[in-house]
Amino acid sequence: MIRVGVDVGGTFTDIILERVRPGTGPDVVVTKVPSTPKDQSAGVVQGILKVCQLAGARPEDIDAVYHGTTVATNMVIERTGARVGMITTRGFRDILHMARHKRPHNFSLQFDVPWQSKPLIRRRDRLPVTERIMPPTGEVAVPLSEDEVKQAAELFAKRGMDAIIIGFLFSFLNNEHELRAKEIVCSVLPDAFVCCSSEVVNTIREYERFSSTAMNAYIGPQTSAYLRKLEGRLREIGLGAHIRIMQSNGGISTVEKSSELPIGLLLSGPAGGVMGGRWTGENCGKENIITIDIGGTSADISVIQGGELRIKNPRDTEVGLLPVLVPMIDIDAIGAGGGSIAYVDRGGAFRVGPRSAGAVPGPACYGMGGTEPTVTDAQVVLGRLDPEQFLGGDIEIDASLSRKAIKTHIADRLGLSVEEAALGILKIVNNNMALAINANSVAKGIDPRNFSLMGFGGAGPLHAVSLAEAIHAKDVISPVQPGITAASGLLVTDLRYESTHSLLFVLNTASDAEYRSINGALERLIAEANRQFDSDGVPQNARRFHRVAECRYVGQGFELRAKMPDGPLTRENVSELIDSFYHEHKKVYGHAFRDQPAELVTLRLVASAAVDTLRLPELERGDRENPPGAVLYTRRTVFDDGRSLDTPRYHRDRLFAGDRIFGPAIVIQHNSTTLIPPHYVAEVMRFGDILIGRHGAEA
Repeated sequence: MIRVGVDVGGTFTDIILERVRPGTGPDVVVTKVPSTPKDQSAGVVQGILKVCQLAGARPEDIDAVYHGTTVATNMVIERTGARVGMITTRGFRDILHMARHKRPHNFSLQFDVPWQSKPLIRRRDRLPVTERIMPPTGEVAVPLSEDEVKQAAELFAKRGMDAIIIGFLFSFLNNEHELRAKEIVCSVLPDAFVCCSSEVVNTIREYERFSSTAMNAYIGPQTSAYLRKLEGRLREIGLGAHIRIMQSNGGISTVEKSSELPIGLLLSGPAGGVMGGRWTGENCGKENIITIDIGGTSADISVIQGGELRIKNPRDTEVGLLPVLVPMIDIDAIGAGGGSIAYVDRGGAFRVGPRSAGAVPGPACYGMGGTEPTVTDAQVVLGRLDPEQFLGGDIEIDASLSRKAIKTHIADRLGLSVEEAALGILKIVNNNMALAINANSVAKGIDPRNFSLMGFGGAGPLHAVSLAEAIHAKDVISPVQPGITAASGLLVTDLRYESTHSLLFVLNTASDAEYRSINGALERLIAEANRQFDSDGVPQNARRFHRVAECRYVGQGFELRAKMPDGPLTRENVSELIDSFYHEHKKVYGHAFRDQPAELVTLRLVASAAVDTLRLPELERGDRENPPGAVLYTRRTVFDDGRSLDTPRYHRDRLFAGDRIFGPAIVIQHNSTTLIPPHYVAEVMRFGDILIGRHGAEA
C-alpha cells in the first residue's frame, strides 16, 4: 500500500510518501517543492511526481492522497471570495450588519468593524422574503412566499451572483422553509453554489449561524473548483486513488463533502501540523506539548495536554474576525516565519513581520528579485543556514545578497554591524513568537514549565531552543522530519464528520417527551452519519460515534461540551451528563454551582472511522557521543549571546538511536535545520526524533 500526504504552505509544499510491503518494514520518503500561490494544485502535482520519482513508484501505484490546503483561509484573509446573495426572513435583513453590537476594541475611538466595513454579503444583496417559523416547537406561523423567493433568485441571476445562502429565523427547529427555498433558487440558478443555514450549522444563534453560512458560500465556489481541478490534474497523471482533505477539527473528509461544506477547511493547513505534533509526542513518550509550526509566512501555535487536542470554545471560533461555528483545533497564528520581512518603520523602530516575502520573490538570498531582509537572511548571515545545504542543495542561495539586504535596510540605518542587525532580527521575531505562545498557554492556565516545546516546519528547529528559553519550557523536540510534520499529520488522522442539532431543554427537570426528542435527534444524526459512511465505503465495524451535549447554566451566555452517557438519555442516567458539565465548567472557569440547573443547548455527533497510521522504521542503536562519522564539516556560527563559535554540522541521516550531541552543533537534513546552542545536549530517540535539553551545571 502507498499513501501520500501533501501540505501546502505559503512558501513550500511538503510531501510524504509511505509504502508498506508485505513482510517488510515501512518505507518513508519525504520532499519539498516551492508552492505555486496562483494555483496550488500545480505545486501539489509537482510534489507528488517528485516524491514518486524519489521512491521509485508511479502515480498509479498510490492508494490514497491526503491533502492540507490554505485555499479557503487565503480567500477570507485576502477577501477574494465569491459574490454572495442572501435570502432571509423579512425584518432580519440586517442581522449580518448589527451582529452582537460588540465593539472589537471597547476603548478605541478609531476602530474597524470588519463585518460592516468588509461584509461577506453586501446589504443590497440581502433580500427578505415573507415566512416565519416560531419557537419552541418550530411550528409554521407564516407560510413561505414562494413567489418572493423566485423573484429574489431571478434578481440574483441578473446580478450574476456566484453563490446564494438561505437563512431563516429558527430554521434549526424546522428547516422545511429553507429546503423549499433552496429548491426554488436551484431551479433558477442551477450553476450557483447554494446552501441553507440549517445544512451548514444547525444550531441556535441566528447571527453566528448566518455568518457561518455566508462564510461557507463565500469560499464555496472557488474551493470546490480548486478541489475539482486538483482531482482532475491527479487523474491526468494516472492517479486514481481516494483523495481526502484535512479539516479544521483534526479529521479528514472527502472531496465531495469538502466541496459541499468548505467552511470545515478554514484551518486545514495548520491542523495537520498539530496532528503530526501529537503523533510525534506519542513516539517520544511525551503527552504535554506546545507545538509551533514555523514556515515561510506564519507561525502556528497550539497546546496538546495529556495527549488530547484542545478544541476552541464556539465563542472563540472565528476567521478573519468573523464568527464561524465549526469545530476547530485551538490554534493561534501570527505573521512570523522565515520569510518575515525586517524593516525600520517611520518612527525609527526596528520591526519584523507580519509582512512576508513568501514564495515569490522570497528572501533576498534566493536571488529571485527580493531585496528586503528576512528572518531567513538573518539565519544565513549568522552562519546557521549553509548556502550549499539549503533544502539539500535543491535551492541555490547567495549569502552576499542577505548581507547586502540587512546592511542596506537595517544595519546602516541603525548604526549596527551586519551581524548585530541579524541577531536583532532573530531576537525580535523570537520575542513576537514567545508572546504568542504565552497567550495560547499561560493566559489559558497552562504552565509551560511542564511542557515540551516542539518546533517544526522548515524554520521551527532553528528557533525552538531560543523560544523554549523565553517561555521556560521543560525541553525541546525536533521531529524526525521537521519540515514535513504537517504533511505527516495527514497520514495519522481519522476520517471525521461532525453534525449538530439544537434543542433547548433544562436537564434537571426534563420530561419524558423531552427525553424522546433528545434521543430522536441523536438517532437522526447517527443515521445521517451512516449515510455518509455508506457513500464513503466505510465498513460498519470501523465506524465510531462520539456523542456530545453542549450545555450551560440556565441564563448563561455560552455552552461547554459535556460527555453523554452510553445508550439513550433517561431519567436514570441524566445525572452523568449533568456531572460531566459541572466538571467541565470547573476545569474551564475554576468554579461550578451544583445547585443550579443545567440546560442542554446543542447535540453534537462526532462520527469517525480509523485509517491506517503512519509507521516509521526504528533506528539502529548507536549510543555514541558526538559521533565523528556523522560530521560533515565545521563552520563558524554566531549564537544568541553574540559569540562566534566553530560549530560542527551533523548529517541527520547518519545519526542512530541513543546518540548524544553536545552543543554547539547544527544538525542538517533536506527539509530543515536543527540548532543546538552551547550548554545544550541533543539525544536521538528511537524513531529519529531529537530531544534537546540543558546539560551540566546549567541543566
